[in-house]
Amino acid sequence: MNLLIARRALLGLVAVLASACASFAPPAERPPIVFVHGNGDSAALWLTTLWRFESNGWPRARLHAVDMPRPLARNDDAVAQDGRSSSAEQANFLAAEVDKLRQRTGAAKVVLVGNSRGGNAIRAYIANGGDKFVSHAVLGGTPNHGVWAHQGFLPGSEFNGTGPFLKAMNAPKGPNGDEVTPGVKWLTLRSDGNDKFAQPDGVWIGQPGVATHVTADGPALKGALNLVLPGLDHREVSYHRQAFAKTYEFITGAAPVTEAFRPETQVVLDGLVSGLGAGAQTNLPLAGATVEVYAVNSASGERQGSALHRKLIGADGRWGPFTTGPQVHLEFVLAAPSYDTLHVYRQPFPRSSSVVNLRAERLAAADKTAAAVLNFVRPRGYFGLPRDVVSFDGINPAPGVPQGVAGVAGSKLVLREGAGRTVLAQFNNERLAARAWPAGEGHTVTLELSD
Repeated sequence: MNLLIARRALLGLVAVLASACASFAPPAERPPIVFVHGNGDSAALWLTTLWRFESNGWPRARLHAVDMPRPLARNDDAVAQDGRSSSAEQANFLAAEVDKLRQRTGAAKVVLVGNSRGGNAIRAYIANGGDKFVSHAVLGGTPNHGVWAHQGFLPGSEFNGTGPFLKAMNAPKGPNGDEVTPGVKWLTLRSDGNDKFAQPDGVWIGQPGVATHVTADGPALKGALNLVLPGLDHREVSYHRQAFAKTYEFITGAAPVTEAFRPETQVVLDGLVSGLGAGAQTNLPLAGATVEVYAVNSASGERQGSALHRKLIGADGRWGPFTTGPQVHLEFVLAAPSYDTLHVYRQPFPRSSSVVNLRAERLAAADKTAAAVLNFVRPRGYFGLPRDVVSFDGINPAPGVPQGVAGVAGSKLVLREGAGRTVLAQFNNERLAARAWPAGEGHTVTLELSD
């Protein structure tokens, strides 16, 4: 009997190894993938997705997350607006990034993966000749039929389902009248009702009580494989491990071996330092800024010694490279002329990354009289109640996190006293500790979740 059990166990192990080998195709056969972030975001949001692809054998050199220079959309796509970009500018930038990746890798075609507005750029690029260079396109949470679909609000916006951009994108194509460009394999990923930008009421666009004429299936497209990820929010349908698994299987035809991160013994970090342009968030380099990195105590946020890394930012905006270990909790300090000093507390990085981006910030005038101002943020998803446990400095739920649809990615804590003490934050099973640096001396603090 023991021999039979042992034989079955061995056969099971062989099956697992065979599955792993099938999934880990030779690196040369892995198509390059370009990841495109959403409105106002940066390449940094793809951090964990990149780790998951790498942990399944995808060569790091064949994974590229773009930083759109001016990631915020115009109010009217056809009218120039300071610090913002048109749909055409986004698509043109993407085209140049695809060309560079194809030249570097020698690949004839790439895979495009986008979140939210990133899907608009992907669709526009493919529709205007990019189909020759793309094998697969994955759109997570992209408002393909609009965030709203009526002419009573921003009629020229690329997010208006009845506006010029989306009407052109959704016009019938091919013999079946599809909404997607033929010749490319398409996948859409969407929520079942927890996406703040696929809601029947306009509350999330500042139009409470006004019908949007959009439903939860707004991101679906005729001609695509349309999948629902129940309970996930607008960002999670791209950045969550479930979204990764569906994307990986769509590209390869097999499930990933793991959805976890395979730790590296030596971790090399780098990223882009950016700021504000014409009052809008940008991904343009912030030359002249200074970045320092400290190891900190995981329970208190206290620094453990002097700075491990310091760099004056040059024209390329890069703050690294910086080498650390996979179990070190870090504090990043970003100082720049005309900005407040930003302290960002992060959990350990299990793997290397070149998209650990930092954006300079300015305190609101009303906050300069506070003892300290701290922000607890989740870039790759939103906080939702009662779905999540979100606690900030013992306040549960954290300030500013509403019940219902998951729609806010941060909680702001304004302390009237107690600068210099430890502040703790918790999101489900993840915990962070930071120091409350004094706002009156021009400091602001961010506790940033990784997953």
